[in-house]
Amino acid sequence: MLQQYKTIAGYGEDEIVIERSRFIGYAQRVTTEEEATAFIAMIKKKHWDATHNCSAFVIGENDQIQRSSDDGEPSGTAGKPILECIKKNGVKDTAVVVTRYFGGIKLGAGGLVRAYTAGTVIALKAAGIVVHTLHQKISISVDYTWWGKVENELRIGQQRVVGTDYTDRVTVHVLIPDGEQDTFVDHMTDQTNGQAEITLGEKEYVEVPVEAVGSEDV
Repeated sequence: MLQQYKTIAGYGEDEIVIERSRFIGYAQRVTTEEEATAFIAMIKKKHWDATHNCSAFVIGENDQIQRSSDDGEPSGTAGKPILECIKKNGVKDTAVVVTRYFGGIKLGAGGLVRAYTAGTVIALKAAGIVVHTLHQKISISVDYTWWGKVENELRIGQQRVVGTDYTDRVTVHVLIPDGEQDTFVDHMTDQTNGQAEITLGEKEYVEVPVEAVGSEDV
């Protein structure tokens, strides 16, 4: 599993007008090529009357699946800029469609590249970019006499608490950044004089929002 990776939070949609042409950017988180192609097909059906529905997607832990389509625009002026913008932002498992309604003014190759890049940026911003950081789930079980101490240590360390069970003992579940679990376990063991029962659970990702790269940076 990757220690960290970026993707989009979910679905996003926005639009801009460039030289009277309407560019509508759509973004969707996808995990398979089938999901990506279905999303692209859905947008094409929605905008069956558009001049172009250009698209690209990146899927996989190592970006092993990458596809793009110019959908009738001059080769390399639409699908590739969309794909490069997705990669520039470093997002995985992401599909983008930029729909164009021609406004009567030709943009030229350079203008098209900038326009489709801008359409991708607004789609990604609308969807929201998040970073997934790998965490280790750890459960700490103590007698009630030790709970105040444990709770205070977690508060001081600003640890991410995801649940607490109150039975004959108190068991608190926390998520610790992967790689820091040994230090955390040693610290909690010391703070409870070895009275805490500490178990490691599964690893999972925690999402934190980040900003999309602007078109002027691409």
